[in-house]
Amino acid sequence: MPQLFAFLFVLLCAVRGAASASAGFSTASPAARPCDGQSSCEDCLANVNCLWCDSNQTCTKYPLSYILPPSSVCPLAKAHWGVCWVNFEALVIAMAVLGGTIGLSITVCCCCCFCRRSSSGYDREESSITRRREEARQRQQERKAERMSRHDDIRKKYGLVPDSDHPYSKFENE
Repeated sequence: MPQLFAFLFVLLCAVRGAASASAGFSTASPAARPCDGQSSCEDCLANVNCLWCDSNQTCTKYPLSYILPPSSVCPLAKAHWGVCWVNFEALVIAMAVLGGTIGLSITVCCCCCFCRRSSSGYDREESSITRRREEARQRQQERKAERMSRHDDIRKKYGLVPDSDHPYSKFENE
């Protein structure tokens, strides 16, 4: 929440600076332009410490002890700070919407990144399972070859292998 108000302050200062530069106003220091005695919104808001109230057309010092000016000083719908064409209420609503949109965007981006990472985790798990299956298949083939070798040795030992050079082989008619 403090970041939102800091962002609000920076944005207002930037808008105020752009508006005063385009209107040809020079920014005076607060000591040179007191808030009391200003008769127009533009003159009042040339000083960053001042707040213009439309309800009674007065320029007052911004109450720095509060984040938002209390209604006893000026209602939010009638208070202007930074620029004359946006009241404080609209400014707060716009900043809340902007902050919510940025927060939602960051949340969506984080969720998307998390989903990508978790799907890559599934890919890694799937490749690990495939690798284990391949290793098991190779071990099975090795055991099968070893078993066949032992069976062939036993067949040779007892003369059950059909060799042509074996002395006890059957004669075949050709």
